[in-house]
Amino acid sequence: MINDKPTLLALDFDGVVCDGLLEYFETAWRSYCQLWSPPDGISPEALAPIFYRTRPVIEIGWEMPILIRALVLGISESDILQNWSRIVHHIVTEEQLKAEVIGPHLDGVRDQWINQDLSGWLGLHRFYPGVIERIKPLIEQSFLVYIITTKEERFVRSLLQQQGVTIPEGRIFGKGYKRPKAQILRELLTTVEPTPNIWFIEDRLQTLFAVQQQPDLNSVQLFLADWGYNLQQERDFTLEYPRINLLSLSQFSQDFSDWLKNESF
Repeated sequence: MINDKPTLLALDFDGVVCDGLLEYFETAWRSYCQLWSPPDGISPEALAPIFYRTRPVIEIGWEMPILIRALVLGISESDILQNWSRIVHHIVTEEQLKAEVIGPHLDGVRDQWINQDLSGWLGLHRFYPGVIERIKPLIEQSFLVYIITTKEERFVRSLLQQQGVTIPEGRIFGKGYKRPKAQILRELLTTVEPTPNIWFIEDRLQTLFAVQQQPDLNSVQLFLADWGYNLQQERDFTLEYPRINLLSLSQFSQDFSDWLKNESF
């Protein structure tokens, strides 16, 4: 039986609270131009819209320059959406690339950019309409709001503070924790007193699947943010999994009871 409201709201950051697509593309583009070279006759302005539409296929950050490589090679948008795993494997194999090289390179490009132009980097992040207006009063009223993200905590704090939101210490689990989100949710269940009713909002279906597979996390209510980095076929897929509820941005901005409308539990 679903609890009619949470006592602890756990949120992914990128794709749920904040839209980092502009930053993703710029970092990926800079990395691509160093790992390969600027492509002749193809402008970043032409590639960016296709990158934004195909971004949901990316599972791990190092794949972002590979996505640009696929676009430069002329691989179609539909093929990328349908066969991304095969495409990544082919490009990496054919060009003798290594994830353990591309990943640190991508991080290095981002770090250099941040060190040289932090305000410019922060400025390429946008917040989804109504999200700040929804979570800020909750935090100010001492409601338990946690952020669970692969982004570094210091950047999450900086971005939120620009919006006038300050989350108490210990409530942002960022990149440095290096633990699966399911494990972090487990820790919250066992350490927060009294035991919380957790509602977890995430835009990656695979992450929700990973949580769903943990029997001791059965009490955690799962929501897929339909405004995030996911595809229509993934949103449709939630119909086959009663525990994973599709959530719209308009629902998120309303009272918790409105999140449950038009759903069967």
